[in-house]
Amino acid sequence: MEEKKAKKQEIIETEIQMGTVHPAALEPYRVRFFVEDEIIKDAEITIGVNHRGIERIMEGLPVEKANMLTEKICGICSNAHTWNSVRTAEKGLGVEVPDRAVYIRVIVGELERLHSHLLYLGHGCETLAHETFSMRVFFIRETIMDLLGMIGGNRVQYGCSIIGGVRPRCELDDNRIRRILDGMDLVEKNVADFADRFVHDSIVLSRITGTGYIPQEQALKLAVSGPTLRATGVKRDLRTDMYEYDNFDYDIITQDTCDVKAQLLMRVFEIFEAIKIIRQAIRDLPEGKITDRSWEMVDTGLIESYIEVPRGTLYHSYAIEDGRVRHSIIRTPSMSNIGAMQYACIDNHITDGQLCIVQCDPCFTCSDRAIEVYDTNNNKLDKSILKSNIH
Repeated sequence: MEEKKAKKQEIIETEIQMGTVHPAALEPYRVRFFVEDEIIKDAEITIGVNHRGIERIMEGLPVEKANMLTEKICGICSNAHTWNSVRTAEKGLGVEVPDRAVYIRVIVGELERLHSHLLYLGHGCETLAHETFSMRVFFIRETIMDLLGMIGGNRVQYGCSIIGGVRPRCELDDNRIRRILDGMDLVEKNVADFADRFVHDSIVLSRITGTGYIPQEQALKLAVSGPTLRATGVKRDLRTDMYEYDNFDYDIITQDTCDVKAQLLMRVFEIFEAIKIIRQAIRDLPEGKITDRSWEMVDTGLIESYIEVPRGTLYHSYAIEDGRVRHSIIRTPSMSNIGAMQYACIDNHITDGQLCIVQCDPCFTCSDRAIEVYDTNNNKLDKSILKSNIH
């Protein structure tokens, strides 16, 4: 009897693997949960399943063609990638973008923020197993997708930004402006109704309150960015450093409970701020041309550009040589936020593991990068050696 008691008190570490495809995840990735008595004690996320080598493909492409390719990095942040890639070239070439084009870029950027945050909320509700809330949010999101399709010609990958401005098809006439304003009124009303129902649902609140805790000091240590960082109380939004937002009045939203509830509320409140910015941009939309093609292609050194996208800080850099891209590097927000996703899982029940990851709004596919393998003497192994060692 005493022997059985001793065995029962013994702590045994168990590893539970999920992925590479999980019903709660939009993209393929693998997570290893190390649990004791169904409580997660450590987590390890591995990506690399869907690497497409876009940085390598960009090498040697004409700059404008490379800019178009960046749109394929992410279906959710397609505009953000094109905008930042174009912005990189404009910075290196000294291109002055017409004011009207700047405002249109902001409008499209904030519409993309709306659709991304609504996707996040819909996916979050799905992870919570609340299908009714999930479907309500996706229904609201359809308004945004239709507006993006109206402006760019596609509901996804709208091809708005080009060097020197925006494409002619993205010009905003009176009819388009009216439809955008009507859409903002409808989305604002529907999101407010959803949020009211959401925060008064006791079952949902009991699941998200205190779950996936990421303290502020840990978020800063892990170099977290975007809403995931602001949900820990850090008032940091890179739009304050972007000249495109200098003429707009908006609040930087923060939360201080550092849990899943804070992450969800962050996106809800940021939706209202995005609507505020869009209305200001339309109200103050300057007259004039939307594209300046008077610039000349020249060689540059390494150019860097940082912008704030729905998930956080997006980094693009490359050099231009003979009109072609060299040494492209792209870092997406999820690259740095993966550490927070792993940390958020710790001390939560295994059934909340995926919820803790999803709360950080991961985009694993656009974060995938190639893997370089070295031997113990720090010599890089080439493809033939690696193939010969695969059993």
